[in-house]
Formats: sequence, structure tokens, C-alpha cells
Amino acid sequence: MYELSVEGGFAAAHFLREYEGKCENLHGHNWHVEVRLQSEGLDRLGMVMDFKEIKALVGEVLEKFDHRCLNELDEFKKANPTTENCARIIYAELASRLTGGIKVSRVTCWESPMCGASYWQ
Repeated sequence: MYELSVEGGFAAAHFLREYEGKCENLHGHNWHVEVRLQSEGLDRLGMVMDFKEIKALVGEVLEKFDHRCLNELDEFKKANPTTENCARIIYAELASRLTGGIKVSRVTCWESPMCGASYWQ
């Protein structure tokens, strides 16, 4: 099994509904995202996938979050835009775009250098 890792990020604001504390107020983060992909095989060039392609794909997915209030996105109309939910949504979006036996193994979102959450299946 092979596993690749790429990183990306976005800047966004959010607030947590029904949270008792400062995070119930609108605030922002510079989110850091790590995506891990896995495959049992390599292509004819000896790669799981070209890093250039992976970075472009991750960039496309993260673009919808960048410089937005996450609460305004359809995905967060009911669910709170927590770090956990961001990781899950990014995972699902990437998984739906991958083919050829390449799978998302894990997505980790960091809302600060000290606080992050991962999602995998």
C-alpha cells in the first residue's frame, strides 16, 4: 500500500451555534489541511498520482471555503462548521472525485497550530 500526503489551506470565518463561550461569536481561522491518499498500485510512471494533480484537486475543493463565512455554505446550514465537520466534508468531496483505485485515507484540518481534527473511514 502506498500513501501520499499533500497540504493546503484556506482562511475562513465561522461561529458555532448553541456553543456557550467565545466560539459562539463570529471569528476566523487560517485553516491548515493535510490530505492523505492511498493506492495499492502505481501508474506507468511509478506514481500513485502526480503531486501537481493532487495539489490542484485539493485546491479546487478548498476554494469553496476560502474567504467565506462557513455558516453560509449549504453544508453548514444545519451542521455546525466545526473542525471535525470540515474534515469530513473535505474528505467526502475529494473521495467523490478520485478514480483508478486511489482513495482518500485521511483528512486532517487544523484551525490553529495546536488544535486539529481528522476524518477517515
